[in-house]
Amino acid sequence: LAGGHSLIPVMKLRLADPGVVIDIGRIDGIKGVCPDGDTVKIGALTTHGEIEHSTELPAALPEAAAMIGDPAVRNRGTVGGNVAHADPASDLPTVLMALGATFEMAGPNGKRTVAADDFFTDLFETALGEDEILTTISVPANPGGSAYAKLFNPASRYAMVGAAAVVKMAGGVCTEARVAVGGLTAMATRCPSVEAALVGTACDAAAIEAAAGAVSADLGEVNGDIHASAEYRAAVCPAFVARAVTMAVARA
Repeated sequence: LAGGHSLIPVMKLRLADPGVVIDIGRIDGIKGVCPDGDTVKIGALTTHGEIEHSTELPAALPEAAAMIGDPAVRNRGTVGGNVAHADPASDLPTVLMALGATFEMAGPNGKRTVAADDFFTDLFETALGEDEILTTISVPANPGGSAYAKLFNPASRYAMVGAAAVVKMAGGVCTEARVAVGGLTAMATRCPSVEAALVGTACDAAAIEAAAGAVSADLGEVNGDIHASAEYRAAVCPAFVARAVTMAVARA
């Protein structure tokens, strides 16, 4: 148990019945945001509110954290619990995927590190072992311009569609791009078709629109529910990809 915003609802719904619950919330060694050379390390017990107000992190992370729930949720919920739970409608996995984050885990067999591309494996599933805890998330200190945009569920503020973009520009041309989406897929999903369409362009409005339109090739199976159909989510996804890329380019 960290912030409790994933585990307690699951227990209330009788979807989990652990024999023992251990509160790790007061372990200071895995809290806080700490610059470390070319990276910034985020302790797993760092709250969304701390990320929201951090000046050390790439812009997309505070931006996404500010969109989570309400102040009560942001002041208790933790980044580690959020990504370990891997809710498909969560915001931070999408941003961490776009940033190329790495996840450090610890267990009885020692520590190991997994890249974001390999950490999220399926619906509510990650590479985290049953006998491991997530301790630290590392992100690049200067990844380029980054941004996050989402279609809110108006009641819960979960992402019905979320898009994160990280863009590097040189000489007025995009040299590198990482784009990810969430909310409409089973897990945070990289968008290589969008990335390839952006690289080598000036990232003007026409190029961004064309690249965002390529996202349909990257989505795979799209989720639908009582809040929005799969067809609707797929239809609006390019607009949110375009918004995220446009903001990222401006910040680059």
